[in-house]
Amino acid sequence: MTTYAPNFGPFHVRKWFSQVEEIWAGETGAAADGEPVIKFMIGACIKNPYAGEFVEDLSAWIEGSPQLGIEIGRRLNALSGGAKIESYGKAIMVGLDGEYEHGNALLTNPAANPVRDAVGGGASWVPSTGKRGVPGTILDIPFGHKDALYVRSHYDTMSVSFDDAPNRDEVIVCWAFATRGRLNARLGGLKAEDAEGNGLT
Repeated sequence: MTTYAPNFGPFHVRKWFSQVEEIWAGETGAAADGEPVIKFMIGACIKNPYAGEFVEDLSAWIEGSPQLGIEIGRRLNALSGGAKIESYGKAIMVGLDGEYEHGNALLTNPAANPVRDAVGGGASWVPSTGKRGVPGTILDIPFGHKDALYVRSHYDTMSVSFDDAPNRDEVIVCWAFATRGRLNARLGGLKAEDAEGNGLT
């Protein structure tokens, strides 16, 4: 396995990714009930120093992960023009020589808290998922309201893929953000405007 010098804190980042979707009508063509929903994705493709082996202590990645969170938040605000964000989610895709656990080390609270700060705070825990994959694998990133997990209108997904990543010894960590809930959501439950955001749940 080739070792590459870190170029971003303790990480060697090969590539940053971004994606934007602007949705003006629903799947059956019904026009938006108000503003369109805009979704943003920010991702980083990172060399996995743990690829090909079992390592008990992953704390170096966890301890360094706030730097990733800060940069993801900065890139989000640059991409979105500082748009108000109502929901978010996070995910990892691990190359085939790595473990799912390696990617999860980049999704813990130390990485998430700077992203919460970047979107103006978030009281709810962040939905997350992940998988092992190869270039072109589709990754579905789940959304939840940033202040109250049980706002049904904000349960959503952003599907992303990457043309040349991850290599077998890489991990992609990515976050997705949305400016509102699903268009024409009509399943009842707690409304976004009634979410109090009293603390992490």
